[in-house]
Amino acid sequence: MPTSRSRAYAASVCTAALTLSGLFLTGVVAAQPAAAADPADYQNIRINEVTSSDDDTVELYNTGSTPVSISGWKVSDDGFSPQSFSPSAGTVPGHGFVTFDSPKGLGDSDKVVIYTSAGTVVDRVEWATGKAKPAMARCGGDGTGAWVTTATATTFGAANAPGCPASVPAASQVRINEVTSSDADTVELYNGGKSAVGVGSWKYVDGDTGHSAASVSSSSPSATSIPAGGYVTFDSGIGLGDNDSLFLTDGNGDTIDSVTWATGGAKPSDERCADGTGWFQTSTAATLGSANSCPDGSGGSGGDPGGDTGRLLGGGGSLTSGCTPEAPTGTGSAPAGTLAWPGGKDVTIADDVCAFTTSTGPEGRDLSGLAFDPSNPSVLWAAKNKNWLFKLVKSDGKWIPDPSWSATGKQIRFLGGSGEPDSEGLTVGGNGHLYVTSERDNTKNTVPKDTIMEFDPSATGSTLTPVRQWDMTAQFPQLNTGDKDIANLGFEGVAYVPDGWLTANGWVDPLTGAAYDPANYPLHGSGLFFAGLERDGTLHVYGLNSDGTFTTFGTVSTGKASVMDVTFDAGTQRVIATCDNTCGETHTLMKINAAGALVPDVTYTNPAVMPVDNLEGFALAPASTCVDGSREAVWTDDGIYGFGSGSSSSGHALYSGTFPC
Repeated sequence: MPTSRSRAYAASVCTAALTLSGLFLTGVVAAQPAAAADPADYQNIRINEVTSSDDDTVELYNTGSTPVSISGWKVSDDGFSPQSFSPSAGTVPGHGFVTFDSPKGLGDSDKVVIYTSAGTVVDRVEWATGKAKPAMARCGGDGTGAWVTTATATTFGAANAPGCPASVPAASQVRINEVTSSDADTVELYNGGKSAVGVGSWKYVDGDTGHSAASVSSSSPSATSIPAGGYVTFDSGIGLGDNDSLFLTDGNGDTIDSVTWATGGAKPSDERCADGTGWFQTSTAATLGSANSCPDGSGGSGGDPGGDTGRLLGGGGSLTSGCTPEAPTGTGSAPAGTLAWPGGKDVTIADDVCAFTTSTGPEGRDLSGLAFDPSNPSVLWAAKNKNWLFKLVKSDGKWIPDPSWSATGKQIRFLGGSGEPDSEGLTVGGNGHLYVTSERDNTKNTVPKDTIMEFDPSATGSTLTPVRQWDMTAQFPQLNTGDKDIANLGFEGVAYVPDGWLTANGWVDPLTGAAYDPANYPLHGSGLFFAGLERDGTLHVYGLNSDGTFTTFGTVSTGKASVMDVTFDAGTQRVIATCDNTCGETHTLMKINAAGALVPDVTYTNPAVMPVDNLEGFALAPASTCVDGSREAVWTDDGIYGFGSGSSSSGHALYSGTFPC
């Protein structure tokens, strides 16, 4: 839960080996306009990657879905003499790439300006000495992300993500979010990061190459600092035309963002759909200083209709009385080598607002562990760490409490009917029972109580007591300090892993040093339980015996600083260790290696449109549910914070996306 974090908040951590590119914009000498007209949707073409090494290659990316012809287009460097170039293709496909080698070469400190055949400036970017080696690329979304100097090989002709760092500096989270060429020619900036960014010294210039850059501070800004998730507006002092561009730089002259619009595109306004991440659409009404309206309904933070970063759909609704979202804490960086989410880019908010308020948790927060029922994948079990369980079913695309089980969830107790388990992790055992981890008794929350409880979901009544319970608290004396936050760093997740998988993959029993033989442990059932310790990210392996005793098989490293949920996925044949914003919102798939040990295989981050929150729970639907090569993935936001107050995600706990089959 968010209140348990003892680690310092560290938003927008950037890998030390990677530095933000020094990109500079100065006056550009206009090309002489030709008789040709600008092609349709030309404004969707963005410079996406450039290198001043080897062949001096430039990559263009189409942020739209319609192919755009670049026949007759030209390029210039800091000599401002437009030259024809030979692209890898004459048309840039929707959401596709085209590359070319600069006809004049590119220097160590230089610029690239792209023109249509009619002489209209399409996009431009500059870099300081060494910043385009090995390459300079947009990171955080092709065509829309921040300019960053990569530390790995170039990715020309393909997505930039493999060469990008896990995060970028705070200033690079600011985007031109909305612009209007009507009335006061107003510009809106949006801060998609987690810390405030000062913009008083920043400058901007339009597409008229005769104009000098103007400062934001001299342009009647609504503020000179943008709060996290907030907006600042200013009125252009140099005017904005009906067919124009806007280029934004920071106080050092480094490029922050740019946008180009065709005739009429900024009336009433051109706006990102959604805030801070998507590409631009012409609005139905200007929404300067607040979330964008977006003609397709995808407004608000996080999303891109048909674009590179996907869309965040659904959500909304007013908070109910007592429902209180809580901002995330403990943000850290992703492990080295983390890859982009392999599934669909779109994510849907998948519950009603404030759906999980209870008598012991009226603020609606703290939904944590998730598990699909293997015998009935239309059922999703959820644990709320104020001692509640929910059986969820789909209704109109949302996960709701099953009224035939309990419309309000069932309260759980420790063995004997006492206490209030701080229930975090959840898994379904081979016998169909629910196994739930607890870190503490919430009635004595300074004392750890790291237990695994077994519940029969078919039991009647509004309160469930364990069939059996196993207490491992004595194994973790480091959690027993009298500090409630330290006590709250215990068992956060748990997964039931079948014996059949362990034996088929040659898992070596740490107790014997030989191949694991389930027959050596006759009381343990049909599998082992892997419990994740939040404090250090380790997995602790147990055989849970029917007589209430347990066998400890040792500890497994996940390669992460923490773990919030653990899943066994039969589809990928992997144990998955999930970490929230503490580890960059990542999922590490673990395999059994040739030596018989469980080790990290690959780590993925969440879809780009999702918030960076305490997303503690994660579940993948069984492979039997696959449709068109995908199956459902579900996340829980422990703090129901989403993108903050006023966003469509505020007050919501569940997100639904897709994962490859």
